Amino acid sequence: CQHNELVRCTVATSGNDHRLGAQEAPPAIISLYPGTGFEAHVDSIINGGDLLAYKSEKKLQTTGCTNAMPVEAPMEDRNRTAPFPFCGNRFEFRAVGSSQNCSFPIMVCNTIMAAGMSKLSDLLEGGTGLRDAVAQIYKENRKVIFTGNGYSAEWPVEAAKRGLPNLRTTPQTIPTFNSEKNKALFTKLKILAPEAADARVEIMYEKYNTEVSIEAKTMIHMMNTGIIPACAKDLAKYECCKELAGKRTEVYANIVKETEKLKDVMQKLPSDLKEEATFLLETVLPTMNALREQVDMAEGLMESGLYPYPNYESLIYSHHF
Repeated sequence: CQHNELVRCTVATSGNDHRLGAQEAPPAIISLYPGTGFEAHVDSIINGGDLLAYKSEKKLQTTGCTNAMPVEAPMEDRNRTAPFPFCGNRFEFRAVGSSQNCSFPIMVCNTIMAAGMSKLSDLLEGGTGLRDAVAQIYKENRKVIFTGNGYSAEWPVEAAKRGLPNLRTTPQTIPTFNSEKNKALFTKLKILAPEAADARVEIMYEKYNTEVSIEAKTMIHMMNTGIIPACAKDLAKYECCKELAGKRTEVYANIVKETEKLKDVMQKLPSDLKEEATFLLETVLPTMNALREQVDMAEGLMESGLYPYPNYESLIYSHHF
């Protein structure tokens, strides 16, 4: 809870911006799912309960089939909508993207663990008893525990009430990494110098800007060398029976129009890294989405043999062909 933005920074990538909050990926709001039983145990400790009262035991889970025996399962549910769910004997950080090197997320998780242990040590050395020290830390960070549905429309509202940030995009997230709070943390634990934190931010911006720029330029290339020529060939087949062309003329013309728009905005990229990232997010990506909508419509109109790239049908159902 104390370092929520820092954790979010470790999974801030252009690809993860599309993934978080969908496709069985957790939302961009960083929360902890220990399970309802452990959540009750935390509340018990805060209210004066025993540290060791929680028992992590197995349970029998029915399969829903009368002919199958129940199977042994962990006591707590494994919530797939949580960034940090408890999975029986460990917590998993499920927000990391498949293309990422996991060393950066691990470094930050270890940093936060060390910060927590440092806080606990300070309390113990100051004379606070172990039970009360743990209870104090739980109380200070209680709001990060959420055992509900992370995909629900109510969770962002509730998270805002708790003061948990909802950093939905990489350009929103990156500037939080080298905040004065985070620099102080890295310095205290002798992990990163302030200059190194600033350098990391610059690298994150460069990575995001490079990836989105490559995607935009690739899209333009695909339009010019594949989609637009295919549109011309398809439209030519209706030269003698234009009444059968339907919306082809309009949609294909829109593809050319939106491609030119994308070319134009790519010529206007700012030179400042932060400004460029914001421009890519707020101007370039919406332009790409507008072009993609027209191409999606063209896919449903064009003769299948002319479409130059694998279409949705072949991507999803190729194992049936």
